Amino acid sequence: MFESLSDKLQAIFDRLGKRGILTEQDVDAALREVRVALLEADVNFRVAKEFLARVRERAIGAEVHKSLTPGQAVVKIVHEELLKTLGEGGKLDLGGPPPRVIMLVGLQGSGKTTTAAKLALRLRSDGRKPLLVAADTYRPAAITQLETLGKQINIPVFSEGDKTPPPQIAQHAVQKAIQGALDVIIIDTAGRLQMDEAMMREVEEIKARVKPAEVLLVADAMTGQEAVNIAEAFNKRVGLTGLILTKIDGDARGGAAISMRAVTGVPIKFLSTGEKPDALEVFHPDRLASRILGMGDVLTLIEKAQQQFDEQEAAKAAEKMLSASFDLEDFLSQMRQIKRMGPLNDLLALIPGMKDLTRQISPEMTERQFKRVEAMISSMTREERRNPNILNASRKRRIAKGSGTSVQELNQLLSQFREAQRMMKQLANNPRLRMMSGWMGARRR
Repeated sequence: MFESLSDKLQAIFDRLGKRGILTEQDVDAALREVRVALLEADVNFRVAKEFLARVRERAIGAEVHKSLTPGQAVVKIVHEELLKTLGEGGKLDLGGPPPRVIMLVGLQGSGKTTTAAKLALRLRSDGRKPLLVAADTYRPAAITQLETLGKQINIPVFSEGDKTPPPQIAQHAVQKAIQGALDVIIIDTAGRLQMDEAMMREVEEIKARVKPAEVLLVADAMTGQEAVNIAEAFNKRVGLTGLILTKIDGDARGGAAISMRAVTGVPIKFLSTGEKPDALEVFHPDRLASRILGMGDVLTLIEKAQQQFDEQEAAKAAEKMLSASFDLEDFLSQMRQIKRMGPLNDLLALIPGMKDLTRQISPEMTERQFKRVEAMISSMTREERRNPNILNASRKRRIAKGSGTSVQELNQLLSQFREAQRMMKQLANNPRLRMMSGWMGARRR
């Protein structure tokens, strides 16, 4: 979502970094470019103006003039002020007596219903017992959609059809949750194609009846400047406690994320990063600021790995690597776990200094390569995967035919794998890595 803004800011700061001394004119010229980049990214003009004023005040001060690397000092200031603009990531208020009510509001098409299911799945993974409530009685098939999503993730859905008024449905859902010992209620309220008084009165009445712990605005990141007006209107009428931004994996320009938080003062709590039920990330402003400025996001990469990799399998694989007994069967297992973490381009973008490489690799190309490698290894027998040295010409022809690839491609895979094995043997002689391998083995046992 922030790719365009990130590219422009990095280009500006690269030019600043080449200057040994920064004058006030240099800073002003750079900030004019930053201003254009922010406005093109749909950042609200008031937010951009206040942000740049704070940066300029610090950038022409002593902390830059006395720095040995003034360009880097300016980047540090921009990073810190961007953090201040994004605010702190807020946690959900789920303390107090159950059931705690979370009310989702927003316009039609913002993704409230799918976000409700994602949030329920995330809360269940945290040990909660959620109940989804279908309170959108106006949009055709909205109730059916939530019930279908509930079945897919095995979470109960409370509905009373489209004849009961939504405030009553919400009230009855609280009683149902108490009877079923469910501790979190997520209410999917109705949206409209645009702001209207009837919708506002309805969400106000629902709030008055069930007294939610959280009122979260689900906002489409692709809405742009209008997202700020939507957030202000909902905050004024119902008092928002947080924001959830959806469709951030699309081609939105990103300004909505920066602007809504700054204008409303309401924290962004979650980012919806895709269509899958688990594609909901906790918002970390420090990580987002680092991504925007091209500094990577290693913590998010680690969390993705922890979610997808089996700890015992990872420890076992590390031991096999260091003992130089890692085979194609292990390689296939690790590759499948990496695929579950998401597109390779997205993972590379989280590593500092690797952003430029993502432009050279198309997602379609990496997905196609993954599938071909998987097909080649899957076409081998277990004996062949464990001992690739037995692959003679006839076996290779059989594998290539079975996987829809060529013998040349198979030879290339085997060559790359042998090179990796050779490097592992060299690493195996490193005493520090051997100590790590022993520690992993002890943990696994």
